[in-house]
Amino acid sequence: MQNLTLGEAVKQALREEMLRDENVFVAGEGIGVGIHNNPKLPTHGLLEEFGPERVKDTPVSEAAIAGLAVGASVMGLRPVVEIMFNPFFTIASDQIINHAAKLRYLSGGKSKFPLVVRIKTGAGIGAGCQHSHNLEAWVAHCPGLKVVMPGTPADAKGLLKTAIRDDNPVIFIEDMILNFIPMPVPEEDYTIPLGPADIKKPGDDVTVVTWSKMLGTALNAAGKLEQQGISVEVVDLRTLAPLDEDTILKSVRKTGRLLVLHEATRTGGFGGEIAALVAEKAFNQLKAPVKRITAPDIPVPYSKPMEQFYIPNEDNVINGIKSILG
Repeated sequence: MQNLTLGEAVKQALREEMLRDENVFVAGEGIGVGIHNNPKLPTHGLLEEFGPERVKDTPVSEAAIAGLAVGASVMGLRPVVEIMFNPFFTIASDQIINHAAKLRYLSGGKSKFPLVVRIKTGAGIGAGCQHSHNLEAWVAHCPGLKVVMPGTPADAKGLLKTAIRDDNPVIFIEDMILNFIPMPVPEEDYTIPLGPADIKKPGDDVTVVTWSKMLGTALNAAGKLEQQGISVEVVDLRTLAPLDEDTILKSVRKTGRLLVLHEATRTGGFGGEIAALVAEKAFNQLKAPVKRITAPDIPVPYSKPMEQFYIPNEDNVINGIKSILG
């Protein structure tokens, strides 16, 4: 095992796939120079190794970056493009939602449109509301897109390698905080399939379903509750689309209780989809109402104390779990 941050694991996945397949290239704002001079960031060093033909610094235009990805995939290449911050996806959404997501459907499944859009997301680094808003529910709402949100560097590497090899468009969302937290990552070449969730901690009393950096919050809360005799099962979705309904339902039917945890704002958040799924297919097994722990319905504050208030924390999770245990 090696200790890598999520950014370093992503870089390793990109490098291995670029070595494996000459059709893979990366593009985005400043990915070859400038802000990516930090060795912990995902594209550091790739320009020097692969050259400007396969590592393309782009203009500051998310619409152009997305259009480049769609056009390149139509021509048989496998682009991996970066949208610098999640809210900027709104500028790229026409090309991704109205074209990339629909092209394979319009071809009757006969054509391939492989592309990966990497997006940075998440509060906690003082980037302000225009850079920190989590919009995964918007993307998951669009048929034709696969949506990946890893919570560990090891998962990020394996899932990204699979995403690059996939013949469909994949939105790969990376929380920025995880770029600075080293964790164990296998040294060998490996992939992780898109779809299956992962039970990061087995338990019997309550199920917590989460993804991205909230996985760490859930595990820390579960560890503290374990010392109080409360057994928490933590399910890491890893991908929102396709969604692993079977793992969620099996866990809830075992524990009889569900708490959904995500950093995105509450109204219209993907947690509502999980709650609806359980209400439709496992209602009779529930021993208590479903609980959601989310960010409040406000823009992400810039002020550090207010930003920390915005992000769900361990105490929120612990209190939420105790409230449904009765």
